[in-house]
Order: sequence, then C-alpha cells, then structure tokens
Amino acid sequence: MFRPRRSLSARQLWRRRCTTPSRGQGEGAPPSPEDLHNALRPAAHQLFKKLKDEQLWQLAEAVESKGRWDCGCVWFPLEGRSAKQSWAPVVLLCKLYRWPDLRSATELKRLNQCENYWRGEGTSVCCNPYHFSRLVAPDTTLSRASHKDGHWCKLAYWEHRTRVGRLYNVTEPAVQIFHDLPKGSGFCLGYLGSDTRNETVKRTRKKIGPGLILSHEQDEVWVYNRSDHPVFINSPTLAPVNTRGQSVHKLLPGYSIKVFDAQQVERISGCSALGEGPCDPHSIRISFAKGWGGCYSRQFITSCPCWLEILLSTPK
Repeated sequence: MFRPRRSLSARQLWRRRCTTPSRGQGEGAPPSPEDLHNALRPAAHQLFKKLKDEQLWQLAEAVESKGRWDCGCVWFPLEGRSAKQSWAPVVLLCKLYRWPDLRSATELKRLNQCENYWRGEGTSVCCNPYHFSRLVAPDTTLSRASHKDGHWCKLAYWEHRTRVGRLYNVTEPAVQIFHDLPKGSGFCLGYLGSDTRNETVKRTRKKIGPGLILSHEQDEVWVYNRSDHPVFINSPTLAPVNTRGQSVHKLLPGYSIKVFDAQQVERISGCSALGEGPCDPHSIRISFAKGWGGCYSRQFITSCPCWLEILLSTPK
C-alpha cells in the first residue's frame, strides 16, 4: 500500500484538524479561533520538528484511525518547557486532536495499553493522544482477595430482554468489548447472532463500533468509551448513598469513569430495589447509544436495544 511522505502526512492531518466541523460537546469539538491562531498552530509546528519521522508517522496513523489501530507509543524526550510553551506535549496533542477545551494533564488518564503505564517515565514520555482518556467527575475501588475460577468478572450481552451468546469470563486486567475493530481482540459482539433481532437492534449495533475498554486497575474498575457515540452506565457505587431510583451516567466518547468502589459497597449492601428487582452491588449495566431512566422514554434497561451486564466476582 502506498504511503505518503511522513512529514507531509503530519502536516496534512494538522490542516484537516483545523477545518474539522463541529461534532458538538465532547471529543472532536472545534478549537476556538484564539487557540488556533495564537497557541495551537505554532506550538504544534515546534513539536512536530522535534519528532522523528517514525514518530510522525505513528502519530498520523493514530489520528487518522482515531485510535482504532494500535499504532504504538509516540515518544517525546522529557525536557523542561520554555517560557514560550503553554502546554506539555501530551496536553497539546490531546487539545489538537481530541479535546480542545482540555486545561491540564490532571484531566487525563493514561490507558494501560501504553508502555508508560507499565514502565513509568524515563528519559522520554509517550504523547500518543489515543493512549489517554479524559476523566469524568465525580471520581468515585475491586477487592484484591482471590477471585472465584480465576476471573474478576463475567460479561453478558443483552438485546432488550434477551441474552445473546454465552457469558464471557474476563481474566486479563483489561478487555476490549466491541462490535467491529480492526485487529481487535476481546469480547466481539459482532460475532453474536440472533434469530429475533429487529431493525432497532440492528441500527444500534452499528453504533457500537470499537466499543469500550473495561479495566481492573489497583482495586478500581474503569470504563473507557472509545466509540463515536455515548454509552449510559448504571452502577450502585456511582450513585450517592441513599439515592432512590436508578442513577444513570452518560459517558461521552473519549472519556473514562470509575464504575466500582469496593469501600462504598459495604455502605449500600442493604439498598432498596432499583425498579427491576433487587440491587446487586457487584453488577454494572451499560447501554450502547441509548439511555434509560427518568430522563428518557425507556424507563428500564430492558427497553434498550443493546446493553451489557458486568458481573463482578466476589471474594470466596
């Protein structure tokens, strides 16, 4: 396959990014004119000059695929910023290609697919903007006890009231859950067939795309939305204590949220029903593209076309 010259590819991507029309709130919203002309453009050119050809090409592939391909780390040497530099390299690239309203690195969370996540920072740091997600507030942890059967959770995929396929056991620290993803591995919903699938379900399944990354990190369970559409999450530990009814959180593309807190489980062990049976403090439910609850026409998640149930293992 023919590849353009790498340095030109990076510049072309920059021009494309400047003219990208608005996609609304969240990832992909256009930068303001002040950012474009006074900060981002000259800062980006200075950063590109310091990247090697291979790093420019990896950055180009990551941006063109919007993180759907694992293009590896984009390494940038650690060095003190001059007074002229407004942002650290990772913040600049994330502002350029993902979140123009990003203010600082404290709003970012490094994904565990990044080498820096495992080895820490040395003489260089990864600045691939798709090796990060954006944190959601409130920042609301899974017990380290040994889990049954060697897995820390099971996944069940549902279409309305019908479960499709078998339970999927998760033993690795992180799992990809997707409908279609080049070179993807994990829980592929696109392979699951059903004889009763209607047009609403078919349309919603097409919106899942690269889906989610579910990760178990140091007693915490996180969800990262890597699709182009929001997902809607219900977890007992995300809701304030003594909250009545369902608490459903909307997670925009590119964002992460902590969905389980083991310490809070003890405080909600006697919680009341959520409207569809008893509350299970070790169960998380996620609907793709469609919300439910008091703010939506669908009152219960069983009215949602495509949704996922995460059954966390409890200590022996």
